[in-house]
Amino acid sequence: MRGMKTIALGALAVLATALGSTAPRAQTTLAALPAPATLAAPVGAARPIAAWVAFCERYAAECAIDANEPARIALTPAAWTTIATVNRRINAQIRPVTDLDHWGTPDRWDLAEDGSGDCEDFQLLKRKLLAEAGLPRRAMRMTVVIDEKGDDFVLDNKTSAVLPWHRTGYVFIKREGTEAVAWVSLGGVTSPTTTANR
Repeated sequence: MRGMKTIALGALAVLATALGSTAPRAQTTLAALPAPATLAAPVGAARPIAAWVAFCERYAAECAIDANEPARIALTPAAWTTIATVNRRINAQIRPVTDLDHWGTPDRWDLAEDGSGDCEDFQLLKRKLLAEAGLPRRAMRMTVVIDEKGDDFVLDNKTSAVLPWHRTGYVFIKREGTEAVAWVSLGGVTSPTTTANR
């Protein structure tokens, strides 16, 4: 039995406040803003993924919480275009490879700087690039979900669509907190200790 590792995925949740009209928007234009969604609210503390802890030791700035940054992104047409563009570009650029094949270990979080990585590596690179583009890192939290086989929009390597969390088909387990370098539970059924390699 391969266990939870085969279905737990890393995703990047973007906590955002949609601005402007709440009328339905066309999906054909990058700058078209999504309709507001409800927030996937934390329900308590959660243990972090061990590979995240090791990642934070290597890339401390990527995990730091700056309380002066907003915890939500004002979802303007320019911000939405940046999010959608980075999501599509990284999904097309990074070659999917398991951590075992790539690093010789079952679960390692990295920035896919060599052009290869698995699910959380895609998301970590997206967050880094979005932060470099001026979006608040505090509003972009790594999230653990269970595979399907607002205010939270999910950047996922399985699709180039940026979707509200409740439309992804995933069960949300936990994510990085916005107040401290810690994780919070999102009420999912279980709490895996590693993430999948896809």
